This record gives sequence, structure tokens and C-alpha cells, in this order.
Amino acid sequence: MRSALRKGVSFGLTSVIITTLGLIVGLQAGTHSRLAVIGCILAIAVADAMSDALGIHISEESEDKHPAREIWESTAATLASKFVFATSFLLPVLFLPLVEAVAVCVLWGLSLIVLFSYHLAKQEGLKPHRVIFEHLTIAILVIIVTQYVGGWISAIT
Repeated sequence: MRSALRKGVSFGLTSVIITTLGLIVGLQAGTHSRLAVIGCILAIAVADAMSDALGIHISEESEDKHPAREIWESTAATLASKFVFATSFLLPVLFLPLVEAVAVCVLWGLSLIVLFSYHLAKQEGLKPHRVIFEHLTIAILVIIVTQYVGGWISAIT
């Protein structure tokens, strides 16, 4: 995979998993609303994907060392990967009870992190277990914090 595409996909994939899991878990804990969770996923798939694609675009332009084609490849890869992976979280929410759907989403997201981290480690010649542990730790921390924040918001409203 070309560098520009790899950059867009790797950024998009990790960003959308962490963002989507954090919001799904936090919203479920705070609202217990399937509609809120579905709206959140769709908003991430559109607004967050477009926002991060523009962010990658501007970041690449600011480095002043990439040709326009590479910049647009990174932009498109970020947008596409964020949209596709965000919408993949919709399926469990649409077809399972919300608490079970959130658990499936967490397992799906963490599995994607593990697979991507393994691939990244192998590509870079690193020990996969260290890279996987590092990335999973960050993802799980986000999930735990947003669970507590959602519960706290639910308790004070």
C-alpha cells in the first residue's frame, strides 16, 4: 500500500475506533438511548470523517513536502476509512438490545485495534505483543473513562 494511503487508513481506522467506542459507551451509560447511539455513529461517520480528512489534508499541506496527489490520497483514505469503519458499528446497534450491542461494538473495535496493531508491528519489525498492548491500553482507557463520564452525567441529570 502506498505511503499516502497507508497514512490515511491508519489514522482513520484508529481515530474512528477510539472516537466511536468512546461515544457509544458514554452515550449508552448516560442516556440508555438506542436513538442517541445511532445518531452518534452517523454523526461520526459523516462529520468526524470529513473533519479529520480535512485535518490530514491541511497537515500534509503544511509539511510542504508532499505532492498534491499524495495529499489527496491521504485525504480520501482518511475519509473513506473513517466512514466505512464508523458505519460498521451500526449493525450491532440496529439488531441487538443496546447493552449487548455496545459489548459487541467494544469487542469489534478492540479486535480491529489488535489486528491493525499486529499488522503495523510486523511491517515495522517490532514485537507485536508490545504494540498491541500499548494500543489496547489506550483504547480500553478511553472506554473506561467514557463509561464513567456517561454514568456521572446520567446521575446528575
